[in-house]
Amino acid sequence: MKLYPSVLSFFENGESAKRNLRVLFKLLFILIFLMAAYSVIFHFLMILEGNDYSWITGIYWTLTVMTTLGFGDITFHTDLGRTFSIVVLLTGVVFLLILLPFTFIKFFYAPLIEAESRKRAPKELPSGTKNHVILTAFDAVTAALIGRLKNHHYQYVLIVDDLRRALELYDAGIRVAVGDLDDPETYRKMRIDQALLVVATNPDEINTNIAFTVRELNEQVPIITTADSPYSVDILEMAGSTRVLQLHDMLGGSLATWTIGGDCRSTIISRFDELILAEFPVMGTPLVGKTLAECGARENFGVSVVGIWERGQFSIPNAGHIIGNNSVLVLAASSENLAAFDKIYSFYHVCNLTDSPVLIIGGGRVGQTIADRFRKRKMSYLIIEKNPRRVQEGEDFVIGDAADIRTLQKAWIEKAPAALLTTHDDATNIYLTKYLRSLRPDMQILSRANMERNVSTLHRAGADFVMSYASLGATAVFNFLRKEDTLMLAEGLNVFRLKAPDSLVGKNLAQSRIREMTGCSVVAIRVNDIMAINPDPRAPIHEKMELVLIGSYEGEKKFLEWARA
Repeated sequence: MKLYPSVLSFFENGESAKRNLRVLFKLLFILIFLMAAYSVIFHFLMILEGNDYSWITGIYWTLTVMTTLGFGDITFHTDLGRTFSIVVLLTGVVFLLILLPFTFIKFFYAPLIEAESRKRAPKELPSGTKNHVILTAFDAVTAALIGRLKNHHYQYVLIVDDLRRALELYDAGIRVAVGDLDDPETYRKMRIDQALLVVATNPDEINTNIAFTVRELNEQVPIITTADSPYSVDILEMAGSTRVLQLHDMLGGSLATWTIGGDCRSTIISRFDELILAEFPVMGTPLVGKTLAECGARENFGVSVVGIWERGQFSIPNAGHIIGNNSVLVLAASSENLAAFDKIYSFYHVCNLTDSPVLIIGGGRVGQTIADRFRKRKMSYLIIEKNPRRVQEGEDFVIGDAADIRTLQKAWIEKAPAALLTTHDDATNIYLTKYLRSLRPDMQILSRANMERNVSTLHRAGADFVMSYASLGATAVFNFLRKEDTLMLAEGLNVFRLKAPDSLVGKNLAQSRIREMTGCSVVAIRVNDIMAINPDPRAPIHEKMELVLIGSYEGEKKFLEWARA
């Protein structure tokens, strides 16, 4: 029933639709005329055979013959009558079984489907649409970004140039609109003058075209584009991009940072005024095997452990939580306190470095970025690559398949402190993670994931740290949208802030049960531009208070739903 308004509008406004309706009505008129004529002829032919039937019976006989039902209760006994029956039967076959269905489908059912398709995948947004995000491609990054936009109630629209693809995405729950990416009229119809952000994750050449086109219409709207080639960055910026994301380089940098011995200090992941949130891998430090109470981070350095990340599982720790070798501590502190912590514990990372090379499996963009970072830190590494063309001259490399034990032996697998899996195929990374973990249970294994859904599988296979290409891009875009200085955390972990929900006003942090209900932890509160790090759990929550929380993406979603309930 909901389709009727759009269908009626289609027929009222389209000239071709009105013309089709006229053809349909003509066909129906001819059909009714023939039925009436056949009923009259039937009546007189039956009188010639000595039978007298009513006019209603004549209509009844005509319908049964034309529709090929042929009940047989009324028949002719002469050749003339039977010939007439054949004519009526053939007319019915042609009109009712061929012409009428074809005409109905073409002139009524097809417009009905077309009207519904236009409703599901429009070419123009409503005139009142504003503060929305315009996406120009659907890929792993934008799929992850759409999830975050939905959770935080941001409006968005995805431009698709193919109607069939647009309808598939609509059925998958994506808000889509049909249009050409290089047509300025498309962006006018997408209300570019009222848009909050444009995100282009297409190939570099298309992104350049999009940036130019959008800038012709709106000089102010922020544009984020991705760049596959480092040579495209300047071109995209000249075309009008506000920010260009080199996701392969960002991904490689993150994996290099997390490699044992990497930066030899905690990694700052977020800044909120004087509050700093950082992640610190404890592998090789005296913290391994201690409880949080025994490590004395708060007492000795003024640093609070607000979370522990361990092979894909984030938890809010208590004082008795035992720190494992693969644990990553999430720290909250001021810059001075964090520097004091690093001064002591980064020393152990340095001491645990060995002369054995770290293995980089895959010599593509991500692998090359990691190698560049290691060269700057004077860390020894070996690239394992099947394709010798990918290996730059003068680099340390082993040509071969990492799934071949002979190749791994050439790369000194028995002594390597860590291995980084950088191939673009998740199935390959999962297989190699399991294989390497079976060979070296003590080795640190870091892996790239292209799809978010494979992150947990890589952790189960034995990866100590996983960084998703999709999450990296989505987080970078979303943090730009929120104007937050938050870098990429361990995969699946997020820092977010929001105004105190009305349901929590008047309660204190202990009474709020935020940890129990959502798995998130309040790391700071802000009132009147004053930031309180690691707030007192007895502190009351005020109406104008802003909460800074940390938790998994699932925990963030639970908190948002719980706070709105």
